[in-house]
Amino acid sequence: MPDIILIMKKLVLTILAAGCIILSFAQGKKDWSKIDLSGRPGDHFMLQASSDHWTGAPDSIKNKETGFSRGANVYVMIDKPFKSNPRFSIGLGVGISSSSMYFKNLDIDIAASGSVVPFNKVDTTDHFKKYKLVSNFIELPIELRFSSDPANDKKSIKAALGVKIGTLLNVHTKGKNLQNKDGKTINSYTLKENKKNFFNTTRISLTGRVGIGHFSVFGSYAFTNIFKDGTAAAIKPFQVGICLSGL
Repeated sequence: MPDIILIMKKLVLTILAAGCIILSFAQGKKDWSKIDLSGRPGDHFMLQASSDHWTGAPDSIKNKETGFSRGANVYVMIDKPFKSNPRFSIGLGVGISSSSMYFKNLDIDIAASGSVVPFNKVDTTDHFKKYKLVSNFIELPIELRFSSDPANDKKSIKAALGVKIGTLLNVHTKGKNLQNKDGKTINSYTLKENKKNFFNTTRISLTGRVGIGHFSVFGSYAFTNIFKDGTAAAIKPFQVGICLSGL
């Protein structure tokens, strides 16, 4: 698992670096201010599917990650092209971001009354067959965008760098199908716990996208920790995935 996280972190950085390079070297002699933008979609809608990971988590937590932790983001954007060079634009919007982190034989007691988040190993006691921590944010993204040919959106090379600021809507753990230590089902029910006390309610992330036409790959890395200082390790989330944009 640590090797996978290292690879994914490098991929995030690669996406961000590629976006920087494309934006930095996007120069030309053509007078782009005179092109016809009447049919330009402007990527007003973005739908993202991601592979989600935590960085900074101790081995006791990393080793309990299992399955395919994933996320989904949906944004509605306003696109404002630069008059002097409409290959560049500013994208502003609002949307919802959701992340589901899956764990095996681990109970994260977010409803605990203490000052520290208990991460309880449950290898040798009753535990849920499926267990995840879900967080949902409302986010305000802003992007500096580049399109190599804004008048021909389907074939245009695109890149975007930005930040997004989010506020926590909901966080909960969800366990399904209680088993004993031998993996035999005790009770087929679902337990859901909601509590925000341990979590930072504000998240600030660096974002990047690189692609062609309506499809791109994206990366997102949070500057802020998931948990409040002193309640848990300095864990930060990051996402890598695919993005469908248009309209």
